[in-house]
Amino acid sequence: MGGKTITRADLAEAVYRKVGLSRTESAQLVEMVLAEICEAIVRGETVKLSSFATFHVREKNERVGRNPKTGEEVPILPRKVMTFKASNVLKERILRAHKGRGAAAE
Repeated sequence: MGGKTITRADLAEAVYRKVGLSRTESAQLVEMVLAEICEAIVRGETVKLSSFATFHVREKNERVGRNPKTGEEVPILPRKVMTFKASNVLKERILRAHKGRGAAAE
């Protein structure tokens, strides 16, 4: 599964090539979009990017956990976590890509 990791620089380069903005403007655009997404999530808002995914902040209640090394019970404090749920469109694209890859390998 050792695929390539896409970085901010890669996203900015893709915007530069496909949209035609300068490299600096492309990098600024990527940063602005990511900053807006982050700020909305921090505010507790749900971010839905159609055909891609939904980012949602949810509350987790206090619960009792266990230290795996000692077996000692430890309270886990309530907290907020961000969840990522891929859209059905994205799931289908991934499934199709992997089916195509499996058939080519045979």
